[in-house]
Amino acid sequence: MGGVLRLLGLLILAAVVAGVWLSRPMSVSEGDLAGLVGDAQAGEAVFWAAGCASCHEAEDAEGDARLILSGGQAFPSDFGTFRAPNISSDPTHGIGDWTLAEFVTAVQNGVSPEGQHYYPAFPYTAYRLATRQDIVDLYAFMQTLPASDLPSEPHDVGFPFSIRRAVGAWNLLYAQNEFTVSGDLSVEESRGRYLAEALAHCGECHTPRGALGGLDRAQWFAGAPDPSGRGTVPNITPAGLGWSADEIAAYLNDGFTPEFDVAGGHMRSVVLNMGQLNEDDRAAIAAYLLAVPHAD
Repeated sequence: MGGVLRLLGLLILAAVVAGVWLSRPMSVSEGDLAGLVGDAQAGEAVFWAAGCASCHEAEDAEGDARLILSGGQAFPSDFGTFRAPNISSDPTHGIGDWTLAEFVTAVQNGVSPEGQHYYPAFPYTAYRLATRQDIVDLYAFMQTLPASDLPSEPHDVGFPFSIRRAVGAWNLLYAQNEFTVSGDLSVEESRGRYLAEALAHCGECHTPRGALGGLDRAQWFAGAPDPSGRGTVPNITPAGLGWSADEIAAYLNDGFTPEFDVAGGHMRSVVLNMGQLNEDDRAAIAAYLLAVPHAD
C-alpha cells in the first residue's frame, strides 16, 4: 500500500511539474527579431487595423486625442472588470522604455516585461497570428505617439481568476496558431481573413465563449452576449448579416447600415479605425466575411 501511495505521489508531482513547465511565460528574444526593421508608416496601418486606440484611448476621445493611449477604459466580463492600461510612449507609466523584444512578447505571447501573463482580455491570442514584421512596424509607429503620464488602473478580478499563472494553462487550451476559417480562399479573402482574425480580432466580440472564456470556434462570428450585460453582439456570418460585399465595405468606412441605422457603442470606434484603412482592405474584409461558413 505504501508503494502505491508513493507512486501516486510521484505521478501527482510529475503532473504539477509538467503543468508549471507548460504554462510558463514564453518570451521573444532580440535574436528572434534579427534582420527586422520597423517602418512607422506601415505600422500606422497596422495600428488602425488592430484597433489599439479603441481600447487604450481615453473614454470618448475624439480626433488626435485618440492617439493618446492613456488607457483607463473598463471592460466588464463574467470574470471581473478589466481596465485597459496606459500604452503610450511615456517611459514610466506607459511602454516608452520597452525594448522591441518586450513589445513583441507582450503583443503576441501575452507576457509582460516582468514575465507575467496578461489576461486574455488583451487579444494577444489573435495578434499571435500576425506577421512578425507587422508587429515590428507597429512598434515603430507607436514610438512616435504622444506620451501620457496617467497611471494605469488595476483590474478588478477576484480569486481564482486573479492567479496569473493559471492564464498559462488557459493558453494551452485556447491560444492557437492557425486561422479559424480555412479552405480554398481567394487572395482577397485571405487578406480579409488576416485583417479580421489576426489584427482586428473581430471574433473576440462576435463569437460566443465557453465557461472558461475561450472562444467557441464552431460558432465563429455567430454573435454573443454583450459583456456589459446589455443586449447582444450581432451575428456577422453571411446568414446573420445578409449584406452584400459593397454594403459591408461601406459600413466599415462610414458606419451607416443598409437599413439607414448607424454604428453605436464600441463598434463606432471600430468604424473610425476601419475608415483609416485603404479601400482594398475594407473590400477584403467584406469578401472574407461572406466566406465565413455557417455556424454549426
